Amino acid sequence: MEQCTRPCSQCAGALKEERVVFTQEMKKTHTILIPTMLPIHFRFMANILEQKGYKVKILENAGRSVVDEGLKNVHNDTCYPALLVIGQMIDALKSGEYDLDKVALLITQTGGGCRASNYIHLLRKALQKSGFGYIPVISLNIGGLEKNPGFTLSVSDYEKLMYAVILGDLIMLLANQCRPYEVEEGETDRTVNRWIEVMSEFFRGKKVLNWGRMRPYCTQILRDFAAIPKAGKQKIRVGVVGEIYVKYSPLGNNNLEDFLHSEGAEVVVPGLLDFCLYCVYNMIEDHKLYGGPKGKYWATQAAYRYLVGKKRKLIELIREEGTFDPPEDFEAIRAMAEGYISTGMKMGEGWLLTAEMVELIHKGINNIVCTQPFGCLPNHIAGKGMIHLIKEKNPQANIVAVDYDPGASEVNQQNRIKLMLANAAMAQ
Repeated sequence: MEQCTRPCSQCAGALKEERVVFTQEMKKTHTILIPTMLPIHFRFMANILEQKGYKVKILENAGRSVVDEGLKNVHNDTCYPALLVIGQMIDALKSGEYDLDKVALLITQTGGGCRASNYIHLLRKALQKSGFGYIPVISLNIGGLEKNPGFTLSVSDYEKLMYAVILGDLIMLLANQCRPYEVEEGETDRTVNRWIEVMSEFFRGKKVLNWGRMRPYCTQILRDFAAIPKAGKQKIRVGVVGEIYVKYSPLGNNNLEDFLHSEGAEVVVPGLLDFCLYCVYNMIEDHKLYGGPKGKYWATQAAYRYLVGKKRKLIELIREEGTFDPPEDFEAIRAMAEGYISTGMKMGEGWLLTAEMVELIHKGINNIVCTQPFGCLPNHIAGKGMIHLIKEKNPQANIVAVDYDPGASEVNQQNRIKLMLANAAMAQ
């Protein structure tokens, strides 16, 4: 075990006080490290935080060392996404790249009973075990779970983050529909990077964001992606669903999207806004099932209508342009869960995971990879556990559940996906 290099008083203080507060002074001096998940979305979000005066770094370290640090510092029964997130952070701290006296970590908390709420406590315990207990951990949440005087976001900041989600979903969708057909290799990625820079500038300043200001930019984004020269026949379309981290994170799913692309497939990944809507809708469902303050219920309904409306405007804009296949309305996705799973099943990705598989099949995307991380019981129930029923009602469905864990063989994972693609090719 590595020896702690900190003064005894520092480490002793960290052990006595589990939570190290991120102060206003730290905002000026500390770099905030953020674990990777959605490459496009997180770049927008990091830019928004930087415009607030924070120094931010999205972690890109990967490989076996990340997994090993996770295994070393987290109990091996813990879910795979937690192991990777914590392992990536501790691996970064040990890299020598950062001044450990001027670094902080940021992690999200949704307030539910699953990973996004409980990782923070596992992370702090792992930091103490590794001799980094003096490093502050910031909780990004909207429920007031934890507060730090040096890290505060206003209502307008959260609105910017919401628009970052919408933009990230739009660019991700367009890129996935362009990349398999681009005539000049790399043109899609160059267009992605250019628009990330343009829209990062858009978020600067204190002007109020609204759809009226966003719409012209979204229209031009659609035109630019539509103008990318494309050729070739229709590829096999493959949907990717599962636990939110391994569904989106290249670190979590062994670069699944790149592998599918290399195998000649067009990747279809449901957007992050659907997960946000799912979380808000579940708060409405909680009130129906268990009761609660009416004021909170009305506010949640208003937030739900607001977000549903924003997605509908985006869908309408994509349809008006006419080149790309738009996502499904969230109310329609929610209705697709009926007959399969109750919307009261809302732990983890819950009913949304089942509904996303049905949504893909409804859109003619019968080939689906369901990413299954080790230790995620809700995901196995609402994902792998629902595949039999989905296939029973949709015989054309070609679904493969792929397990991701510290000891899983990447070759075995890829072979299972290749078998699914072979079945898809035979069905064409």
